[in-house]
Amino acid sequence: MGNQAGSLKKHLETAEKTGALNFTDKGLEKFPPDLVKVVGNLRNLDLSSNKIGSLPHNIGAFKMLKNLTLSKNKLTSIPEDLGKLSKLENLNLSFNLIQSVPSSFQQLKHLKEITLSHNQLTSFPLSLLNLKQLAIVDLSYNRLTSVPGEVGQLEATELVLNCNQISSLASDISKCPRLKTLRLEENCLALDSIPTSLLAESGVSLLALEGNLFDVKKLDDAAGFDKYMERYTAVKRKLD
Repeated sequence: MGNQAGSLKKHLETAEKTGALNFTDKGLEKFPPDLVKVVGNLRNLDLSSNKIGSLPHNIGAFKMLKNLTLSKNKLTSIPEDLGKLSKLENLNLSFNLIQSVPSSFQQLKHLKEITLSHNQLTSFPLSLLNLKQLAIVDLSYNRLTSVPGEVGQLEATELVLNCNQISSLASDISKCPRLKTLRLEENCLALDSIPTSLLAESGVSLLALEGNLFDVKKLDDAAGFDKYMERYTAVKRKLD
């Protein structure tokens, strides 16, 4: 531990000047209490690839944080206090053991991207709804079985739900105001569980459905598919 402590001390000295601290793959088993020394100016924190099992209950004290990366740890839960990180823009909690997302995430008004892939979520995190800055939500490789009606209030432009166990998809997903990319590959969806409104009326221009309980070619005959293809082609033409 002596070496680790010395190394952290150097990182803290640098972080005081730069506002950034990267302390990955160091075998840490807990969130380093010494980080409190840079609590006032830490903007970017990366503690990925450690063995951290929990976060301090006063994590919200790091009010300047914009980017927080805690992927590949052993986190089982997220403290409510994390919702106080009002400047947070990017949050990566992938490859942990997280089962739910606190309601306080509704306060993360500047959040642009959240990655919760490879966790143990069983229900869609409703605290991510109505966040106006949110662009990308990655919930792939979890244990979700359905997408609820409230999802229509999600402001994200891209929603990644690949590799879950989703068998039901609320038609209100077509009401997401900004959703353009919806990835639902490797789930348990039947052809008749794809809402017509998603194809006919939504703004989604990229819908990925490979690896479900039907041949994606059958989607060509589904009601509203022609409308979806118009949007898909228009976007593709822009990119070309």
